[in-house]
Amino acid sequence: MSNTFSGIFPALVTPMSMDEEPDYRRLADFTNYLIECGVHGLIPLGSTGEYYALSPTEREAVTKTTIEAAAGRVPVVIGTNAGSTREVIEFSQQAETLGADGVLLAAPYYSLPTPDELFEHFNAVNDAIGIPIMLYNYPGRTGVDMTPDLIDRLAELENIRYVKESTGDATRVSEIIRRSGDKIQVFCGCDTLALESLLMGAVGWVGGVVNVVPREHVRLFELASEEGGFVSAREYYFRMLPVLSLIEGGGKYTQFVKAGCELTGHPVGPPRRPLQPASSAEIESLRQVLGSLQSIQNGE
Repeated sequence: MSNTFSGIFPALVTPMSMDEEPDYRRLADFTNYLIECGVHGLIPLGSTGEYYALSPTEREAVTKTTIEAAAGRVPVVIGTNAGSTREVIEFSQQAETLGADGVLLAAPYYSLPTPDELFEHFNAVNDAIGIPIMLYNYPGRTGVDMTPDLIDRLAELENIRYVKESTGDATRVSEIIRRSGDKIQVFCGCDTLALESLLMGAVGWVGGVVNVVPREHVRLFELASEEGGFVSAREYYFRMLPVLSLIEGGGKYTQFVKAGCELTGHPVGPPRRPLQPASSAEIESLRQVLGSLQSIQNGE
């Protein structure tokens, strides 16, 4: 499998039974479904995959299941985040041993490391593995912002090849590419800035809503990649935005994604507590925007 990543990478959900146990058979089936829809890669055990709520044994099983189900058809980048450098190294080495094509790494949660501490953290992980690292800059979750200055420093490390930019700051993608574009490639991590990011030079898009409407994400990426395709891409993007905006801005991202999978005929169960399933009113709002998107796709 090539370690050059681009295109649509779903932040893969972790299917659960109604008693909140991981459903690995459904995970394998859902992985195959997403690949058949044309996605270009897979990222299990990210925020949408509820890695923080899974035990180490469950995380290993999710990793194995996804890699085996993908069967080399698309790259699999494993989220290996944890609270300490030691744990991150262990999860990252495990992912490499199991056949992952790369790892996704945010700042360690809760401890709020300084930029110098973050650099040493990622340097240690970089030295411990031999597969690409995709940074994940999401200060809304971690409390720590990987600034363009820090990313430029980190891009000097051999295995740090990508960054998923999720601040929601529309200037970040262009600033990273301007400063560090010969050393690191950018993936959009904010659904409501997807087209803007792609047009500024992002090589792909990592998103949880891909689980809900994968073919639409792939089509938008194709349109945005076509020479002279801006007008068509913009029109298509505007059709998708009500869905993207509701899920991105609702404050219940994983809950909405799992509800959306149910509504589109691919149930993946509830989130694990403390998260609660979306309410009836929230599901109805989601049903309406998904129905509108489907009607437009069908030319109605």
